[in-house]
Amino acid sequence: MDSMDRAIIAELLQDGRIPNVELAERVHLTPGPCLRRVQRLEQEKVIRGYRAVVDPAALDRGFEVILDVELTVFDRETVYAFEEALAAMDEVVELHRLFGSPDYFVRVAVKDLSAYESFLTERVMSLPGLQKVSSRFTMKTIKSADSGTKA
Repeated sequence: MDSMDRAIIAELLQDGRIPNVELAERVHLTPGPCLRRVQRLEQEKVIRGYRAVVDPAALDRGFEVILDVELTVFDRETVYAFEEALAAMDEVVELHRLFGSPDYFVRVAVKDLSAYESFLTERVMSLPGLQKVSSRFTMKTIKSADSGTKA
């Protein structure tokens, strides 16, 4: 991947729906070579897809909570069952297993505090092997990968 590919990717990160002609102008290529580069990046899975970024509040998911989760049991079955259960929950928008403590970073999006309390107590706290859950609430989003720009 060269600097031109990186320039194309930077533009697509800002606007995945940019017409090829405009993209080519921005990166100083003619449309044909620009399109071929984009297609190659897609075929090589450098560009894994395109998506719409939707306001979470419009979907009743405007209340975001970060969870730090620690387990008590680390056998394969418990870990995989825990991960599978959390990943299947619609409220969980991001899930990472970490080295060290905590064991997991989980980003949750729900309608409001009441919905979060219900989600936490009825769904998360019932999972086997759970030792500790710490909740952190977002005060203000300064920069987000979802928007591609600063808020």
